[in-house]
Amino acid sequence: MALNLARTPIDSPLIAILGAGAIGQLLYHQLVEAKVTPYFITRGKAQDQQMLTLTHLDGHKTQSKAHTLGIKSSEIHESECPLLSKTQLLIVCVKSYQVTEALMPVLSKLAKNCHILLLHNGLGPHLEIEPLLQGRGLSLGTTSQGAFRQGTWQLKQTGTGVTQIGHLCGPSMTSGLKQVLLTELPNCEWCDPILPFLWQKLAINAAINPLTTIENCANGTLSSPKYEQEIYDIVTELVDVAMATGITLDKLALTNRVYSVIELTSANFSSMHQDVANKRRTEIHSINGYIVERAKEHGLTAKVNLALFNRIKAIEADYLA
Repeated sequence: MALNLARTPIDSPLIAILGAGAIGQLLYHQLVEAKVTPYFITRGKAQDQQMLTLTHLDGHKTQSKAHTLGIKSSEIHESECPLLSKTQLLIVCVKSYQVTEALMPVLSKLAKNCHILLLHNGLGPHLEIEPLLQGRGLSLGTTSQGAFRQGTWQLKQTGTGVTQIGHLCGPSMTSGLKQVLLTELPNCEWCDPILPFLWQKLAINAAINPLTTIENCANGTLSSPKYEQEIYDIVTELVDVAMATGITLDKLALTNRVYSVIELTSANFSSMHQDVANKRRTEIHSINGYIVERAKEHGLTAKVNLALFNRIKAIEADYLA
């Protein structure tokens, strides 16, 4: 790990990004441009001094030098612990089903005052992480920024969007860290409480992701009257389940928001559609699966969401061992 802490600005917080996928790399570029000191935590051997290239929406390119801490096994070498112990914020950008496994080898090496931010699709991993925090603070977030990797360290921005972040439990994020995120990440909002905003995002994902995957279509296809009843039922079940957990949502406004996203992203293919197209595991457990699990806890049924969950799992079963 070649990150020289002695050369970082004295008022610059040390921020780690767990996961170097598209969103992780996009945040890295944005933080570097803001003169913040980030580094990646990735699986395997560290790939220090790699040059990251970002192609912006207008076509111009910027480069950043990648600093990485590689995790070769479930244990982290003691030589890397001083870096982790100085990290003030850990942003987790892996897939929802990878969150707990990715965090486990890192968590005990972090300082007790290191704040953790989960930034992934869907809901659920926070329930597994909360008991493991040992007094650390936890925030949750969601982003509609768009990007995809053209190569290992080559990223193309595909869209702007809002990033919403808010406190969940434990000590709050420091005002300094909060200010860095709100100032330096484009269209970043602090949302308190955060869970209602994440349930709203969940509704969008619960409707668009499985339906576009099953129908093998772009998002805009879902504006057809053919899907109106199913989308209505997905949102209705979600609103009822959210209410049972203490979250009040406006069903009409939420349904309209789903259709607004369908229109705004009409030419796009959902992340779940892309996962299936590339024979990858989907995040169905933390999307429709989360709705189904919370429904069971409260004695409710979520038949439409359960049916979608089962169909996606059947599709996965055809290519996952």
